[in-house]
Amino acid sequence: MREITYSEAVREAMEQEMRKNDDVFILGEDIGVYGGAFGVTRGMIEEFGPERVRNTPISESGISGAAVGSALTGMRPILELQFSDFITIAMDQMVNQAAKMRYMYGGKATVPMVLRTPSGSGTGAAAQHSQSLEAWVAHVPGLKVVQPSTAYDAKGLLKAAMDDDNPVVFYEHKVLYKTKSDVPEDQYSIPLGKADVKREGTDVTIVATAVMVHRALEAAEELEKEGISVEVVDPRTIVPLDEETIVQSVSKTGRVVVVHEAVKRGGVGGEIASMIAESDAFDYLDAPIQRLGALPVPVPYNPDLEKASVPQVPDIVQSVKKTLNKA
Repeated sequence: MREITYSEAVREAMEQEMRKNDDVFILGEDIGVYGGAFGVTRGMIEEFGPERVRNTPISESGISGAAVGSALTGMRPILELQFSDFITIAMDQMVNQAAKMRYMYGGKATVPMVLRTPSGSGTGAAAQHSQSLEAWVAHVPGLKVVQPSTAYDAKGLLKAAMDDDNPVVFYEHKVLYKTKSDVPEDQYSIPLGKADVKREGTDVTIVATAVMVHRALEAAEELEKEGISVEVVDPRTIVPLDEETIVQSVSKTGRVVVVHEAVKRGGVGGEIASMIAESDAFDYLDAPIQRLGALPVPVPYNPDLEKASVPQVPDIVQSVKKTLNKA
């Protein structure tokens, strides 16, 4: 097995599927010769040509509408938005069309499309290009929401997303694009709705998403030096959510910290916390559920303020100690 970057894993998943299935194509702004805003589609137009790697005008509503329409007629489009913030412009097509068509037509129509988009802070892209809005999308029945944290997960989950007959919103955290992990060359699929225990532990569970998985693992390493055993659970997909794995982990450790980069208010962390409180795991809790998320402010441009606005490793360490009454 070789080690490749997260962005290379995403590109490889698309290339392998496009070689196998002529119905798969990509559309988005600057994805052709330029290779996309973060270089993920670099080199693909040379292999597949401009008909299957389609540059589009700057109109997220138009791009998403074209993707929905082509999916309804039997194609399997992969739509790339340059920044996840711009899903706000595509929301009518995604929420009122893509998410509802299969239901409204009694299953006679399907919308097999994937909306790929870079999300999150950490690159100095400021308030309009650094948001984490996955909770908006997760609120809508009919849309599936994926947040891979590693190159291995990104390739396997994207394969599953491309195979799905429902619209999938696939979040790729910008900071993770250059991170590496072992990734098989062959195609493989990771089922949507199956969490991964990234680290085993006994004292406390951290449920973390996207880049926060890496920060949770760093925090776990620090806490281990103090004799605290941390289990890290990565849901990988927000919708569907693997409740069973989370409940099993919390039932084992008796304590839980939920961490995401999105603003804490209204974030998916509240949904996960509520699910735990309503499950059998509640009877095993030895301390209140802790939630960590971003401050309720637009993401600052200033690097120090940007970093201060979202959870960092020391914040996670402090939250774990608080639930263990060691703060």
